[in-house]
Amino acid sequence: MEPAGPDWDEGNFSLMLGGPLYQLYRRTKLCGNALELLHRRIVAFSLIAWLPLLLLTASYGTVAESVAVPFLLDIEVHVRFLVALPLLIWAELFVHDRLRIVVVQFIEQRIVAGEELQKFRAAIASTMRWRNSIVAEIVLLLVVYTVGLTVWKTRVALETPTWYASPEGAGLRMTPAGYWYMLVSVPLFQFFLLRWYYRLFLWFRFLYQVSKMRLNLHPIHPDRTGGIGFLGGSNRAFAPVLLAQGAMTAGLMASQIFHMGKGLLDFRVTIAAFVAFFVLAMLAPLVVFVPVLAEAKRRGLRKLNRLATRYVSAFEDRWVQEKIPEADLLGSADIQSLADLGNSMSFVQGMRFVPFGLRDVARFSLLAAAPFLPLTLTAFSLDELLNRLLAVLF
Repeated sequence: MEPAGPDWDEGNFSLMLGGPLYQLYRRTKLCGNALELLHRRIVAFSLIAWLPLLLLTASYGTVAESVAVPFLLDIEVHVRFLVALPLLIWAELFVHDRLRIVVVQFIEQRIVAGEELQKFRAAIASTMRWRNSIVAEIVLLLVVYTVGLTVWKTRVALETPTWYASPEGAGLRMTPAGYWYMLVSVPLFQFFLLRWYYRLFLWFRFLYQVSKMRLNLHPIHPDRTGGIGFLGGSNRAFAPVLLAQGAMTAGLMASQIFHMGKGLLDFRVTIAAFVAFFVLAMLAPLVVFVPVLAEAKRRGLRKLNRLATRYVSAFEDRWVQEKIPEADLLGSADIQSLADLGNSMSFVQGMRFVPFGLRDVARFSLLAAAPFLPLTLTAFSLDELLNRLLAVLF
């Protein structure tokens, strides 16, 4: 059963085990208590979105011919429902398994302790209530069937006869397959995607609440983020969502390239903007810790400066001002302690203001760009691409 009330502690944290869709999973035997049976959900929703389109186009003769863009040649629709949608569903289990471990570390590493523990568990309880909101998912459905369909008709639908519609005046004349596509398949995918954006917002909100607590940060911690360096890898849990979004966007571009005469270079600004935007979006929740880490660094430097002043004064009195036999200098713990103090100072001085580093930015950038790599074959032949790569490497 789903945890409730006082049982909402760090061990039960989950962005996924709640809400109307999760309850639908349970009632239709598409998952267990902890999102088991992943293959059932992937197969079920992919078939709901894709299989009727195949059957309807086959019955109306547009599955492989008769129109400018038959169903089997529509790359965007296959990528959307057979690649991106399964990634969004897989991401539910992926995120559930990883974020709970991250949240528990706040307690295990005593970043949150004492009186703040009650506030921490209250923040978890608040997040779980928002996660379970029926109103939130109803609003998402309303957005899908209003804004979502408008955007699809005006920005996504191809301006050429396709298996789903033909241009007619200022609008589209839908085929039977097109009606299923427009009223079931596209809204289903958009709902899953918007639901993920809502989950990302809940994660951001939770971290913001935690950042306002009195955290036990240690400026001399080797991770150079006061002990919350584990958060740097937390947003990697959302990698499947990023891949799904990228795959869908790459599919849209592929349709424009193959069926509307566009070239890959026409999308270079779009691809760069996509990578930059989603890297920022994935790392943005961690930026809430900037004020906390900046204050921890200032506090650590003040304390270490005072300690260093006292230690250096005592060191000079003993080893510099006095006549100490050279034999006593060998292996002296005082000299080693001075070096250790210097190392501690360098840790604090090198402390970052965000709990992630350039490697995390690079990983997310590569991940965001990965779905667009196959599109390079539309601009260069495989041989030319390999030659260019070898020229760069050697």
